[in-house]
Amino acid sequence: MSLIESLEAGRIDFREATQNVAASQATAKPHPASWSILDCVEHVVTVEDRFLGWIANGKPIEPQRDSEKELRLFTMMQNRASKREAPEPVRPSGRYKDLSSALQEFEKVRDRTIEVVRERGDSLYAIGAKHRFFGDVNAVELLHLLDGHTRRHADQIREIFGSLP
Repeated sequence: MSLIESLEAGRIDFREATQNVAASQATAKPHPASWSILDCVEHVVTVEDRFLGWIANGKPIEPQRDSEKELRLFTMMQNRASKREAPEPVRPSGRYKDLSSALQEFEKVRDRTIEVVRERGDSLYAIGAKHRFFGDVNAVELLHLLDGHTRRHADQIREIFGSLP
């Protein structure tokens, strides 16, 4: 599967996770300290926008493709068994008034991500970034992390939705 196909599949997964959420359910929290569905969507949009900034401002590196590492990063990020606390800059801040507007922003940022992949293609292997948890990565590896991250939160949204009355 190509990177664009994977990102599109992640988009579909995220849409499906949110498709039956009523407006009143979007802001409900299963526990006071947990995130709402709207919080999850805001976080996903914020992270994707941040990663696009890292790509736009990335440092030039020697291009190197490592398909095993790409798969490992995607899988590790998608796996909800290992919990991580989101860094302060990407924690939800309540910037969207409702789920519909947050999902519109998700669609816009995912469109931009796919456009970056279309425009830059294999040159993404020559862009480096430093991820807080995963260290030095190239832009393709970063996009696999992003794809896994979106699916991780799609699963979280399903968990939240399943726990609501």
